[in-house]
Amino acid sequence: MDIRNRILRLGGTNGYDERGLLGLAFHPHFYYNGLFYLHYSLADTQGPGALVGPFRPNPCDPESLSLRWLDRENLYDHIDTVEEWQLLPNSQPIRTRTLLNLRRPFANHNGVNSLNFSPENGRLVLTTGDGGSGYDPFNLSQNDMEIAGKIIELDIAQPVFTDNPPPVTRFDELPPQTQSAITLIAKGVRNIPGISYQRFNNQYIKYTGNVGQDLVESVFWFNQYGSIPVTELVQAYAAGAEPETQGLINLGWRGWEGALPTSLVSSCPVNSSLPDLTIAYYEDAIKCSDKKLTPLTCYYHIESRPDKFAGTALTGVQAYSGNEIPELSGCVVFTYFVRRDTGQAPARGVLAYSRLNPFCRISNYQIIETAYDFGSQAAFYTCLGSNQEQTKLYLGVYGSMRVTDFNMGTVFEITA
Repeated sequence: MDIRNRILRLGGTNGYDERGLLGLAFHPHFYYNGLFYLHYSLADTQGPGALVGPFRPNPCDPESLSLRWLDRENLYDHIDTVEEWQLLPNSQPIRTRTLLNLRRPFANHNGVNSLNFSPENGRLVLTTGDGGSGYDPFNLSQNDMEIAGKIIELDIAQPVFTDNPPPVTRFDELPPQTQSAITLIAKGVRNIPGISYQRFNNQYIKYTGNVGQDLVESVFWFNQYGSIPVTELVQAYAAGAEPETQGLINLGWRGWEGALPTSLVSSCPVNSSLPDLTIAYYEDAIKCSDKKLTPLTCYYHIESRPDKFAGTALTGVQAYSGNEIPELSGCVVFTYFVRRDTGQAPARGVLAYSRLNPFCRISNYQIIETAYDFGSQAAFYTCLGSNQEQTKLYLGVYGSMRVTDFNMGTVFEITA
């Protein structure tokens, strides 16, 4: 199927863009019902954006730490949609219903690989970024009523999703019948490369990642979580009460960037070659300090340790349960967009892996050295996937950073 006419015109700055096709998931019974789901940026929905110019908080200016997204119907960047499609025998796919239309404040941080089905309860899982810009200027990720910066589950078995729903940004703007089919399972998301489930001892371990701001990229895991029905969130908000959030997963953003307080990075006044780090949101970091999840593993933007790498963009997180690559069995594998600490040209991404430790501490990670020769072409590692049994891993590689450079993508299978 060709949906180019349904997606907004891409290009952004110098051909770079984080909008477009954001997620694709097949129904667990796709073989029988032909249902699949798309998450993408709608054509002809461009707006001016929620702020003029880039944002950078100033701890000495309280107003910069408490901005609000106002006039949302006019000041936004675009609308993302989540749709249900069906492939009928001997026919082209047809769109059967629209589940959500989400108004986004900025062009970036819309989520990557954003749709999946939970093997625990069969619900469609949607992961959303914090809305973009930088440093989450409106703190959408920690606000329980905001859809941005969350992981939510949609009970698509319920016939409550109406076609052409209104564009929304908050849970209380959803039609009541739609609220009843959605639960919140995590918040504190900056930008997220999907979620991966791994069966272990009659339960499922969930892996996900958080793309960092200036310091660190993080991979998280959890097994139990306390989901909150959106109807309860809305009722508590309407009554002016605090909703019960016991067990809700919190990745910590915007107060925390992985295991570190979110910091502003600038040059030291007396030595411009050294970084000066200032805590960006001290109060946000304190409020979240006893609620945030500890990462499984992290890699850093500034790195001097041997056998490690410096990087800036986590692009994929995937559990591996196969035996064909013994050293990876039971591990979580992750991808980094492009390595920047070697002076290497042309550009190359990085594969790495980590495994759980029994002490709930941050684990070490190991680089996976690949023998494939990409030649003189750049190789940006853009995504990571697996087959249904997680016995095979697939790496998406693109030859350019620009979405306007077409037909430069290849999918590789990772083998021993």
